[in-house]
Amino acid sequence: MALTSARKQEIVKDFGRFEGDTGSPEVQIAILTEDIKGLTEHFKDHKHDYHSHRGLLKKVGQRRNLLKYLAKNDVQRYREVVKKLGLRK
Repeated sequence: MALTSARKQEIVKDFGRFEGDTGSPEVQIAILTEDIKGLTEHFKDHKHDYHSHRGLLKKVGQRRNLLKYLAKNDVQRYREVVKKLGLRK
C-alpha cells in the first residue's frame, strides 16, 4: 500500500517537533518506517518483485543511517522515536 499524503500529514503531526516540520530525523524515520511496512506487505503477495526489493533495502539503509545520526547526537530523542515506532525489541 502506498503512503498517502493524508497519512504523511498524520506522521508529520505526530513526530514533528513543530508545526510543518518535515525535515527532522524523527519525521523522516517515521515516514521511512511506514514505507518499509507497506513494502513488506507488498512482498507477501509479490515474492519475485526484485526491483522493488532493492528500493526496500535502500529505505532500510537510509533509516538505519538516520537512526545512527539521531543516537549519536541526541540519545533521548532516539529512544523516544524507537519506543514510539516499536523498532527495537
